[in-house]
Amino acid sequence: MASTMVALGLTIAAAGFAGRYVLQTMKHMEPQVKQAIRSLPKCAFTSGYYRGGFEPKMTKREAALILGVSPTANKGKIRDAHRRIMLLNHPDKDCIYRNTYEDLLM
Repeated sequence: MASTMVALGLTIAAAGFAGRYVLQTMKHMEPQVKQAIRSLPKCAFTSGYYRGGFEPKMTKREAALILGVSPTANKGKIRDAHRRIMLLNHPDKDCIYRNTYEDLLM
């Protein structure tokens, strides 16, 4: 029983020292981590969709930014981009019963 308590005490002490070492090491690495995060490209943290403010009346440039296409894109690219965004934001995107509902109602 006593040897178990000694082993348990040594294990807790070792875990404490290891945790202290990790915290001290992380404190010294903080500037390096911050610099690494700053050096990452901006698109790594955003999805690539336009998140800016909107004008009272939508302009062609703003519509192109929202769709993620060039303002001079052809109708096919605009249609594909619109379809992609609509599919991503559709309320039934994750619905597993979609076909069941259609089967029951038709």
